[in-house]
Amino acid sequence: MTTTSVSSPVVSGTTTLPASSSSSSSTSASATSALASQQIAGNFQSFLTLLTTQLQNQNPLDPLDTNQFTQQLVEFAGVQQQLNTNDSLATLVSLQQTAQSTQALGFVGQTAVVNGSTAALANSSATWDLSIPTASTVNVSITNSTGQTVFTGSYQANAGNSQPFTWNGQGNDGTQWPDGQYKLTATAADSAGSPVAVTTQIQGVVSSVDLSQSPPLLTINGQSYTVSQIASVTTPSSTSSSTTSSN
Repeated sequence: MTTTSVSSPVVSGTTTLPASSSSSSSTSASATSALASQQIAGNFQSFLTLLTTQLQNQNPLDPLDTNQFTQQLVEFAGVQQQLNTNDSLATLVSLQQTAQSTQALGFVGQTAVVNGSTAALANSSATWDLSIPTASTVNVSITNSTGQTVFTGSYQANAGNSQPFTWNGQGNDGTQWPDGQYKLTATAADSAGSPVAVTTQIQGVVSSVDLSQSPPLLTINGQSYTVSQIASVTTPSSTSSSTTSSN
């Protein structure tokens, strides 16, 4: 194993997108809300017509009971309040969507860290960030998109968050593997042999934002993520130091 300074690699994640991230679902929800509002408004008009007709045609010798009239007025106020509530909720949803879009736009050009274990090998370099809570022996296994193990290694690591592990694309037998998606699995044990949980993350620059989706989607090295999937954001740097695996 050798240690060297390398340019920041381009990485890519494969975090599964939430099923709710689609413009069609947002449009459907808006249409349903509008239809419900129209139905309530129609019921309100019908209620108003019935009440007015009842007042116009009441028997002068037996007028409408005051208690019944008051109860109907309360129901009338309840319908009106329901209409106002729907309008207020629609406004809140619109404001929330605007806030999400504004927040998403702020990530463009920034380096985002996403929880995940699959990174892209490009130009003989793929990088993962490992968070290790205590000094441990870390066993690393890297597989390609078909599940074939292409590299394994064991390393002594100190405790720390976001420790970069860079693979140069070479297998244990010296084979140079082609660019593509590779998954890293890391297990660790402390000096007593007890297992240690290792968190794997990937990072990349946010190149664009798709505001037509709800919630908006961030593009990081060709993969899409929601804002909620971003673990942290850092200012891009031109170079970084990392450990490169080699035979």
